[in-house]
Amino acid sequence: MPPDAKILIVDDHRDTLYALESALAPLGHRISRATTGDEALKQVLRGHVGLLLLDVRMPGVDGLDVVRYMRRVEQTQHIPVILLTGFGADQELTSAAFGLGVADLVTKPIDPWALRTKVRYLYDAHRRQRDLEHEVRALRALVKDRNDPDTPVLPHPDTRVPPQRDTSGAHPARDRT
Repeated sequence: MPPDAKILIVDDHRDTLYALESALAPLGHRISRATTGDEALKQVLRGHVGLLLLDVRMPGVDGLDVVRYMRRVEQTQHIPVILLTGFGADQELTSAAFGLGVADLVTKPIDPWALRTKVRYLYDAHRRQRDLEHEVRALRALVKDRNDPDTPVLPHPDTRVPPQRDTSGAHPARDRT
């Protein structure tokens, strides 16, 4: 996740968009808006979205449809989503939302302090997870390169770390004969 990943707010009511944007502004993250599910999907697929606040009931493509599509696409399946509803959370909606891996389901009107707290936590957790995945990929590549006999072995940058033992299977003490 890029360090400048934005928070995408999606609602078909412009007053709600303004209220949500005002509530999240103190966090200092870039915020983007969308008024339809289609527009939200386009922005999410373009990348650089670190968290999605998404109204459940919108004309056309609703919030649950957006999440269903996102979960099928590898590049978007792990983006945290907070669903927003103005109609109250019924059992069917709650079950569907959490079954799709939604991080939270929030009922309007929204408490700005509680929303900021949830968004800060989810955004930071997602960023840390992505950073960790990037580090794991880099380490796997390093291990793969290290197992390649044509690749020179680089010393560890931390001199306090002892040199790694030879994993090639050769035993110098036994091979001297």
